[in-house]
Amino acid sequence: MEIKNKKIVESVPNFSEGTDKEKVEQIVNEIKNTPETRIVDVQYDSDYNRAVITFVGTPEAVLKANIAAAKKAIKLIDMNKHKGQHPRIGAIDVVPFIPAQNISLEECVELSVKFAEAMAKEKIPIYLYEASARKMERINIDNIRKGEYEGLKEAIKSDPDRKPDFGPSVFHPTAGAIITGARHPLISFNINLGTKDVKVAKKVAKAIHLRSGGLVNVKAMGTVLEGRDCVQVGISNVNFKKTPLYRQMEMVRFEAARYGVQIVGTELIGVLPLDAILNSVDYYLQLENPEKLERKHLLEDYFDF
Repeated sequence: MEIKNKKIVESVPNFSEGTDKEKVEQIVNEIKNTPETRIVDVQYDSDYNRAVITFVGTPEAVLKANIAAAKKAIKLIDMNKHKGQHPRIGAIDVVPFIPAQNISLEECVELSVKFAEAMAKEKIPIYLYEASARKMERINIDNIRKGEYEGLKEAIKSDPDRKPDFGPSVFHPTAGAIITGARHPLISFNINLGTKDVKVAKKVAKAIHLRSGGLVNVKAMGTVLEGRDCVQVGISNVNFKKTPLYRQMEMVRFEAARYGVQIVGTELIGVLPLDAILNSVDYYLQLENPEKLERKHLLEDYFDF
């Protein structure tokens, strides 16, 4: 079957390990060793103490790879010892299934449920989010992560509203709980500010965060970058078509200026669709013939002959 006719799913599992390269590599190898998958990007760091793996493959292969990687992470990661700046509830914090080619969001929902069922057999609580959510409040991942690992560990036992969708109402002894679901492409695009004052980053993050009256489709948090002369506004954009990257960039620039601070750099976690780049290029270049930025006008598209 030709590649263009295949069903392709993207997945971006997040693991609570960003300091031990060997452990991350062992988890990545579980995916690499699954036929009909391809690793796109691997990033991890000690500030967030988190690894983000982006890969693609056929639906069945992506499901199989995620199960294998999760089982490996259960053996390697002990959440009782984990510390990091990024919100998390378990060793395998979140496993999204994303339609990439010739596959619907509904089919990805089915994959997430199969993953949840497999992980429940490992005696891990599983929460469904985004398009897979079975409760309205769980569409937003922030609501599931409320209290993070330490808080949910106790709440899951007694609060019926925190009961998982699959698995036991008690944390796995070392792996905690897992969030999974189907969603549209998310872009993790972080912006660094030229100050060591994390309070500035937190104020800017609050200003652009959806919940505090900021940008629709944007979630943000202010963090310290150890060993750097700057702080970071970590941003997740869940719909770049409705809230383009240039808009969040300029909003951060505008808010940071209130404190006499400038943007000194940006960081992309994982990958992003080409359309997200073209959208921002169009804005910054102010082309009078923006139709030239359509994909058919990219020179590289003519190299395959």
